[in-house]
Amino acid sequence: MHASDLEYDLPTEFIAQHPAARRDASRLLVLDRSSGGIRHETFSCLPKHLRNGDVLVLNNTRVLPARLIGRRSSGGKIDVLLVREVRAGLWETLLTGSRRLRENEPLEFEEGALNAAYRGHAENGLPLIEFDDPADFHQRLADCGRAPLPPYIKRQAFGDDSRAEDLGRYQTVYADKPGAIAAPTAGLHYTPELLEEVGRAGVTIETITLHVGPGTFKPVKAETVEEHRVDPEYYEVPEGLPERLLEARAAGRRIVAVGTTSCRVLESLARMPQGRWQLSGWTNLFIYPPFEFRWISALQTNFHLPRSSLLALVFAFAGRERVLEAYEQAKTRGYRFYSYGDAMLIV
Repeated sequence: MHASDLEYDLPTEFIAQHPAARRDASRLLVLDRSSGGIRHETFSCLPKHLRNGDVLVLNNTRVLPARLIGRRSSGGKIDVLLVREVRAGLWETLLTGSRRLRENEPLEFEEGALNAAYRGHAENGLPLIEFDDPADFHQRLADCGRAPLPPYIKRQAFGDDSRAEDLGRYQTVYADKPGAIAAPTAGLHYTPELLEEVGRAGVTIETITLHVGPGTFKPVKAETVEEHRVDPEYYEVPEGLPERLLEARAAGRRIVAVGTTSCRVLESLARMPQGRWQLSGWTNLFIYPPFEFRWISALQTNFHLPRSSLLALVFAFAGRERVLEAYEQAKTRGYRFYSYGDAMLIV
């Protein structure tokens, strides 16, 4: 598959810059992958598209307030995205404004709320930042860190009044296990009330964890999709979940993955020897056409970037032409795209 097959035109005005006023007030496009039929709803209508006996699988990762705005000793601005804690206080990062950083150069973040020093590069090439007082670092990060929004959501680096909104809304209502630096955005549309309604409809709700990393935004730059590599991401699943999902499938019940993250974990498990599932570990499963989906029967997701591995997964599940037709209809009807945008349900 050529990487150019993952391209489509999207004017910037379709990229949502803020969340909907209410989570479940987002639009919902329902695509029947067998017939190509399309319906247009609001997300609050989701329960009527689920069946008694369905299993809805959510990703309960919690997004860290992993973006920090600071200044170098020279006074220049620096923007840091925390990627992974190597040991207490020492983090692999992504940096903006870091040109010609000196080894051990002091850095000050969020007007002195956090102080650190640049420690060179890790073996994987990522810059290392070491913070003072690691014992209470995570509490101070919770107090002053910012939501690690993707680059297509524009915010002012200093004095942005959207910080509180983003910390609350770039997080699912069921987020439980801290570790992600990007939200599993398909889940942002759920409210506690909507989840209760889903349960009353006879749907079983299960959770997995996949800590979304920066690779989720890495575009497919290779000439062919097959040459692209997805960065490994850490996952955990509860004891007994694979067995429960196999029982559901044997009974003819649908497994509905909420988001590409849940889908990748489930399809990773599906490729392990039955009864010898690895309930935690790292997955770099890259799903692109053609692909045999062994466990999931339906997918609820958002509208994805061109040239992204996420779009390749959706093409594999529903077919490129049908997905692109759905995207065109969404644009015609003024849907909002990407992380803070509207949703699709593919059945």
